[in-house]
Amino acid sequence: MKVKDVMNSNVVSCKPDDTVREAARVLKENNISGAPVLEGEELVGIVSEGDLLKLLILPEKGELWLPSPFEVIEVPIRELFGWEETKKMLSDVGSTNIEEIMTKDVHTISSEASVEEASEHMIRHRINRLPVTEDSRVVGIITRGDIIKGLAKL
Repeated sequence: MKVKDVMNSNVVSCKPDDTVREAARVLKENNISGAPVLEGEELVGIVSEGDLLKLLILPEKGELWLPSPFEVIEVPIRELFGWEETKKMLSDVGSTNIEEIMTKDVHTISSEASVEEASEHMIRHRINRLPVTEDSRVVGIITRGDIIKGLAKL
């Protein structure tokens, strides 16, 4: 089975100057977890939910911050200044261009490659999707889910 047999040729993409807010909306509206970033027809990066989640890492603590409802309500007074800085940082995140957070070293695959090659590539590089390129143009995208659906049809 070849990549072209299971890939999605209706590629949803973003542009480098799209904001994080716009990219998050695109991912949500299309029910996808990542998208290639195209400048014209040139592939310049890929943005994923993981890239967006990295923006929630607090620099001084080095850990992901997702507050519980209790933490939001019971912020100690001594933490008030840190809380205000965190709120400002989170509100600024949405206006960041995805060019600043996208993965620039993008792995791609040919539509003529085998599904086995695609899955090996994904496992080796710990990635969830591969843009499919022909003559330097993105002609599709293949995800782990596409491979599983293809195998289920055998």
